[in-house]
Amino acid sequence: MSACHLEPKDKKQLISDVGERLVAQHGQKKYYKPEEVQQATLDLGYQFDYVCWAYCIFTSPEDFTMIHEALGEICDYIKMKGEVLADLAQGGSFLDLDIDLSWLEWPDIDLTVIFDWVDFT
Repeated sequence: MSACHLEPKDKKQLISDVGERLVAQHGQKKYYKPEEVQQATLDLGYQFDYVCWAYCIFTSPEDFTMIHEALGEICDYIKMKGEVLADLAQGGSFLDLDIDLSWLEWPDIDLTVIFDWVDFT
């Protein structure tokens, strides 16, 4: 399996933009519906091919798999999420992270540095 071929130049910006839009429109959730993630990504003017990168962060692993199976596509959830997390860490490490955790459950990571628009109170 391989990750989607078309990658955004700045994964951190894509994830931040889409996450901010999702929280503004749907509230803060562990996972969002695939159609919510797709709409947020496209509303922000990102190419359709980049939606997959947002799916790997904001949808459940099961939804990610269901989406790609329905489309007959093969995208590697673990590899893609790992690539996004590496960009988000910017020299930090997510090595011990359970890849199936929701973006809100990442342990020992100050998400306010990455997502300054999230309310963690």
